[in-house]
Amino acid sequence: MFTMARSRLELQTILEGILGSSKVYFQRPPKDEMEYPCIVYSRDNVSLQFADNLPYRDAKRYQVTVIDRNPDSEIPDNVAQLQYCTLSRTFPANNLNHDVFTLYY
Repeated sequence: MFTMARSRLELQTILEGILGSSKVYFQRPPKDEMEYPCIVYSRDNVSLQFADNLPYRDAKRYQVTVIDRNPDSEIPDNVAQLQYCTLSRTFPANNLNHDVFTLYY
């Protein structure tokens, strides 16, 4: 039996709950359309597990970026609590703080 990854829309709902608003963007919109703080995420890869040479389970990998003016924001801490989520890197750009995570969902 093949187990499929969960829905991207479910992930959208979870990220909106963490952020506390609907400023969660799937794939980066033009910079002037973004409001901060926000979360930007995009599909990055797929991890397949095999059994008897057949696909058994898949998990989509997403890159999830929290963008906030507040360097002490709790939003990245809350994203980091998601299962199968790891912090990849942090960096400042244009007076905004970016926390980039890898998430299997």
